[in-house]
Amino acid sequence: MSDRCEICGKGRLVGNRVSHSNRKTKRVQRPNTQVLRARVDGKVQRVRVCTRCIRSGRVVKAG
Repeated sequence: MSDRCEICGKGRLVGNRVSHSNRKTKRVQRPNTQVLRARVDGKVQRVRVCTRCIRSGRVVKAG
């Protein structure tokens, strides 16, 4: 199950974890996605959506 928003397409961000001695190792930052029941094209479906889309009103919650 991928961490990708079905509305805006926001996915994972890859960067470096930098230690005190300036050594770099790869790290991953994942978006805060939630599964919720939303109204999509007049039907109620379960969608995986990031919290920014929920907060900004891009998703209409069902119920």
